[in-house]
Amino acid sequence: MDVKELRKLFPILDQEVNGKPLVYLDSAATSQKPLPVIEAVNNYYREYNSNVHRGVHTLGTKATDAYEGAREKVRRFIGAKSTEEIIFTRGTTTAINLVAASYGRANLREGDEIVITYMEHHSNIIPWQQVAKQTGATLKYIPLQEDGTIRLEDVENTVTPNTKIVAVVHVSNVLGTINPVKQIAEIAHRNGAVIVVDGAQSTPHMKINVQELDCDFFAFSGHKMCGPTGIGVLYGKKALLEKMEPIEFGGEMIDFVGLYESTWKELPWKFEGGTPIIAGAIGLGAAIDFLEEVGLDQIAKHEHKLAQYALEQMSQIEGITIYGPKERAGLVTFNLDDVHPHDVATVLDAEGIAVRAGHHCAQPLMKWLNVTATARASFYLYNTEEEIDKLVLALKKTKEYFSHVF
Repeated sequence: MDVKELRKLFPILDQEVNGKPLVYLDSAATSQKPLPVIEAVNNYYREYNSNVHRGVHTLGTKATDAYEGAREKVRRFIGAKSTEEIIFTRGTTTAINLVAASYGRANLREGDEIVITYMEHHSNIIPWQQVAKQTGATLKYIPLQEDGTIRLEDVENTVTPNTKIVAVVHVSNVLGTINPVKQIAEIAHRNGAVIVVDGAQSTPHMKINVQELDCDFFAFSGHKMCGPTGIGVLYGKKALLEKMEPIEFGGEMIDFVGLYESTWKELPWKFEGGTPIIAGAIGLGAAIDFLEEVGLDQIAKHEHKLAQYALEQMSQIEGITIYGPKERAGLVTFNLDDVHPHDVATVLDAEGIAVRAGHHCAQPLMKWLNVTATARASFYLYNTEEEIDKLVLALKKTKEYFSHVF
């Protein structure tokens, strides 16, 4: 994988920020977009902008073919059996909310359990809090080890025959922990529960096969994997989706509408009410083409190398605390002694380096770590070891600067 050549396909990287070459280390929040994706979205609006499914004219047919073609690309990309199992959503958040509101409300009762972890993004906590309140179900948490990993023994002890839903992140957006979702799925199924996987931080960076994982639901977002914002995917096993009711009603998702009763279209369209996110789906399809051409195995190998290099170099900085396990996905979350992470991010920005600072939509995990916020550097296929060297140098400057201030 020639990173130098790949970077030429990302025009946004070729700029200066505050007089310094941009070092973008915030891909866990959103990735940058390559030219093939930008051009695919642009071409849709320039050449065949039209609504889908509803018209027989040439532009409508072309748009429908591109939109449904993107669905097939998603199906292949994550190893689903059928395009009927691929629901386009606004993103991971919407996808998880759909499962909670439709499957959760219909299948949970008082005394039932929903099991999640402390490392979940708010998008995989709040929907379950809400459905628990509405149904009388109980929310339970799988404990974490000191390094931020999960022991299968603790999963076994937390999941019981009363558990109906297990919702777990595949890769933590804070710790970089890669959870053993296949084994967790086995435990969930053995106890009669379904498993919902938040794949927002895994799908862009490693090969996913939902059938091998045996997850019942799997959610991810396009904007973290070189695609546009506002488009995401919910995968669900067909047998489960067929029994679920839609939560949005209107055009596009209906079969027949009478004065007092209506019926729904078949899968997947019954969950896609209204004009869909056409340009977003087409852009996501182009992003999948791009990632497959580069190679997910090559991307994963490159990011693992970057993460290990970053851990080695950053660990040498005096007064730094790094959170998460040694073996991790491509991000490093950290704090500098006596320097607020927002101040760290501000000083780094002055050096042209973009990192994330805050609670990362994971406040329960921040509480577990006994901090209010952290800084995070996250890597993708276009990042280099030289950029990590710049980060380390800038962190040393930050520490020196604040040592004089205080």
